[in-house]
Amino acid sequence: MEDTMNVIGRHPGTVAIARYFEYAHLPQHLQAVSKPCHDLAEQMIRELPDGPELTAGLRKLLEAKDCFVRAALDKS
Repeated sequence: MEDTMNVIGRHPGTVAIARYFEYAHLPQHLQAVSKPCHDLAEQMIRELPDGPELTAGLRKLLEAKDCFVRAALDKS
């Protein structure tokens, strides 16, 4: 399962935030929650140009992913 995004040649801000969407280090039940956010972030990085709106969108998606993972922790 590959969770590292291809960010070669992307803006440093995009590269910096992309690493926080990695999920392979998480327990299996949390990977299932985190992976859809990773996949969406990867799609947006692939399809959209670098810029402040992409960075802001990724930051908000990251905040949502963190909330979802914490919610899954409460479920356990």
